Amino acid sequence: MDLDATLARLAADPDAPVDLAEVALHLAQDEYPDLDIPTYLARLDAFADAIPIPTAGPLAVRVTELCHYLFEEEGFVGNAEDYYDARNSYLNDVLDRKLGIPITLSLLAMTVGERCGLTIVGVGLPGHFVAKAVDGGDEVLFDPFNGGQLLDREACSALVEAVTGRPFSATDAALAATPPGAVVHRMLNNLKGTYLRAPDYARAARVTARLVQLAPGDPTQRRDLGVTLVHAGQHGRAIDHLRAYLDAVPAADDTQVVEEFLKEASHQVARWN
Repeated sequence: MDLDATLARLAADPDAPVDLAEVALHLAQDEYPDLDIPTYLARLDAFADAIPIPTAGPLAVRVTELCHYLFEEEGFVGNAEDYYDARNSYLNDVLDRKLGIPITLSLLAMTVGERCGLTIVGVGLPGHFVAKAVDGGDEVLFDPFNGGQLLDREACSALVEAVTGRPFSATDAALAATPPGAVVHRMLNNLKGTYLRAPDYARAARVTARLVQLAPGDPTQRRDLGVTLVHAGQHGRAIDHLRAYLDAVPAADDTQVVEEFLKEASHQVARWN
């Protein structure tokens, strides 16, 4: 897979079909340059081969078999104790440590389920991410972060309200499948937030650069990349991104703040000359 080309394709068409596991592992190579991607893809294949999912019968039964294998037999679990550990966001680390966050554990279920003949999509809820198996008109929602618990609409609403503290209605639109491009975008945004929280500005800038590739029309990502590069001491790289943001959104509320970052970056570059 050519990752740059794949991100460009998802930028042009977020619904473009891609192997999300392969995309996630290629993104992980930014952190782990020597990562052996075929080995990890083979592990996903091996999981699928080991799951005794019936080829017919109620969809809920098939989903339960998948979840029993992944979350009970294999022991994958949500890392609630160290939620913001960056390793929770890298699929290779999730496979090695059997710990993850909602989106990476959902990705695990989606990709293993697909290899078992199930159609499973991601559902990006406010503050949480779950999975949904689909077979014709039948749908089964489940929560990989919480052991594959099956969810109805009321449970989804309660889950989001518990996480966000705000009322939420699990309408058809709210439970619609998240397109592949949006899944990758959310994964990267999670990782970006983790690195900014640390803070680890060099890694945050690297992840934000991937977000710029995935969402080239979003000026806020250019702004964030420029600001993060200034914090990382990479002033020369920051200038074009900060200028691009100011040109794209000249009346933004944060114009003065961004101009200060641009002034600092330009000043630091001038000192080198």
